[in-house]
Amino acid sequence: MTDLYAVMGNPINHSKSPSIHAQFAEQAKQDLVYSAMLVPTEGFEPAVKDFFKGHGKGLNITVPFKEQAFQLAASLTPRAQTAQAVNTLILQEDGTILGDNTDGAGLVRDLMINQQQELTDKRILVVGAGGAVRGILQPFLEQDPAQIVIVNRTFEKAQLLAESFKEFGAIEAKTFEELDGPFDLIINGTSASLAGELPPLPEVVVDASTCVYDMMYAKELTPFLKWAETLGAAKIIDGLGMLVEQAAVSFELWRGIKPDSKQVLQDLREQLQGK
Repeated sequence: MTDLYAVMGNPINHSKSPSIHAQFAEQAKQDLVYSAMLVPTEGFEPAVKDFFKGHGKGLNITVPFKEQAFQLAASLTPRAQTAQAVNTLILQEDGTILGDNTDGAGLVRDLMINQQQELTDKRILVVGAGGAVRGILQPFLEQDPAQIVIVNRTFEKAQLLAESFKEFGAIEAKTFEELDGPFDLIINGTSASLAGELPPLPEVVVDASTCVYDMMYAKELTPFLKWAETLGAAKIIDGLGMLVEQAAVSFELWRGIKPDSKQVLQDLREQLQGK
C-alpha cells in the first residue's frame, strides 16, 4: 500500500511542497504520494484525523495552522515545544502523532551548508517576532552566536520573545532606534516583503561584510533584499533554500533517509526564474 503524505494549509495552491517531495521520493526510491490539501480554517482537526485514519503517515503544516498543530499533537520534540508551533506531524508506531518543527533546522542548513555562512560567534539581527521567528531561534542559539538581537514594530513582542529564549544563549530585544551596527547576519522573519514594505531599519546595520537573508522568496528580489543590495551587503539570500531544507528535514524524519536537496533547490530556482 502506498504511503500518503500531504501539506495542509489555507491558502495552499501556491505550495511547492508536492513537487519537492516528489523529487525526494524519486531520488530515494520511496513508494509514496504527497499532495497539497486546502483545509477550511475551522476544519483543521477533523482533516488531520481523517488523513491519519486513511493511509496517511505524515503531514506538513503551513499557515494558518501551525499553532493548532502544536495543540493537536500527542507528543512534541523539544524544538517544537520551544517554538510553540508545529510544521511536521509524524505517525508513530503506537498510532499517536508526534509534532516537530523543522523550520529553524532548515534555515540553519541553508545558511551553513548551501551558503557556507558561519553562525558561531556572529552578531545576528532578527527582524520580526511572530511564529516564523519563534521557530528559528533555538536552532540558531544552538550554533552559539555572539549575540542575537530581535527587533519588531511592537517592541513588547520582541521583549517577550527574547525573554523566553534567553536560557538558550545570548539574546536581547531592541527598538529600531537603539540598533547600532553593523551585523554579520540579518534575517527578515516578517512578511513585509510580500506587501512591498520595509521594516524601519537604520542603514548602519549593514556593511560590506553583512549577509542578509529574507525568509520570503519571489521571482524578483524582495524589497528587503533590494534594500540590502543598495547598501552594499556582502551577500543577499532569499528563503527558497529554507523551504527545500525544512522539507528535507521532514522527509528524513518520515522515511529515515536524507535526500539530496541541492538538485531540488537548483530545479526550483530555475522554475521560479522561468528558465
